[in-house]
Amino acid sequence: MAFKTLDDIDFAGRTALVRVDINVPMADGRVTDATRIERILPTIRHITEAGGKVVLLAHFDRPKGKRVPEMSLAQVRPALEAALGQPVAFAEDCVGMPAKKAVSELEAGGVLLLENTRFHPGEEKNDKVLAAGMAALGDVFVNDAFSAAHRAHASSTGIAELMESCAGRLMEAELTALEKALGNPERPVVAVVGGAKVSTKLELLSNLIGRVDHLIIGGGMANTFLVAQGVEIGKSLAERDMTDTASDIMAKATEAGCTIHLPRDIVVAREFAEGAASETLPVDQCPADAMILDAGPETVAAITELFSGCRTLVWNGPLGAFEIAPFDMATNAAAQAAAKYTQAGALISVAGGGDTVAALNKAGVAEQFSYVSTAGGAFLEWLEGTTLPGVAALEV
Repeated sequence: MAFKTLDDIDFAGRTALVRVDINVPMADGRVTDATRIERILPTIRHITEAGGKVVLLAHFDRPKGKRVPEMSLAQVRPALEAALGQPVAFAEDCVGMPAKKAVSELEAGGVLLLENTRFHPGEEKNDKVLAAGMAALGDVFVNDAFSAAHRAHASSTGIAELMESCAGRLMEAELTALEKALGNPERPVVAVVGGAKVSTKLELLSNLIGRVDHLIIGGGMANTFLVAQGVEIGKSLAERDMTDTASDIMAKATEAGCTIHLPRDIVVAREFAEGAASETLPVDQCPADAMILDAGPETVAAITELFSGCRTLVWNGPLGAFEIAPFDMATNAAAQAAAKYTQAGALISVAGGGDTVAALNKAGVAEQFSYVSTAGGAFLEWLEGTTLPGVAALEV
């Protein structure tokens, strides 16, 4: 898709309304993880250094259209100021007189944070009047919140349809990475899809088998596919009512020329606990009283070899119960192999999804992938082939 970026806009003397995602985790009134704040800094600095004013539009939590004091963005302001290294003004509303007054008092190079957009019921309904009220505050709209792009809200989709718009640096990076991963990728393309349930990733799997050359399935999802092949899996997690669906996916993959890869060996245990006694067995020899909690070394070796022959990797979900040792071995080892090939320039690696980010951080390789998305639902919907309203609104 074609879209404008910050480089296409002259911000000097203009007010930029910048949609960001600073829905950050907090404890005792303080931000506990400022990653999302740090990722929007390049966009803010580009605009302020160009002589523009930055007016931030954002949501926080789920107030459901009501003013909830505990969900005020005012509590994020100190962390934003610390990250930026400059004062950030605050307005008690995102439209109306409080917002207009704060914008008028803002000087060139200044930053203003508006109150939670979701305090208005019209935000999640993409209300045109609310969007127009926001648009009236500035001259140009910058969307830097890919993570909120899968929702047609007033502060993302509605406002983009009313004024000159462009993608911020984070949005630009996300869209560029996804285009390299699935839009126009270097082949062969391999996808890793893990997690607990097939049922939550049906659209994802259906879309991927038509777009990638190899599909590695891990985690609890793999167990469902093994059952569909007649493999006994003991007490392992599986969706036995989804075996017909798994068989259909495998048949469609064959038709599409996509090779599905399942575990060749397994790590099993009688209990799911840190340091639990475990053993590695061939995939078809799971004891009746045991659970499959990870893929084994033979599987990891096969995955590593596969990575070495591919040019593009898309990763969503762990290969095992990565949260606790020793069941994090396959995820860690495969992730480290992907990172090695990426750093060598042999592989473009794009990953995303909540568990995925946590798993790659645990493996110590998140910074070594080509791109790791923190967008969660939006990243998944993009992989599913869904048109994202917030992205579509930026098309030129």
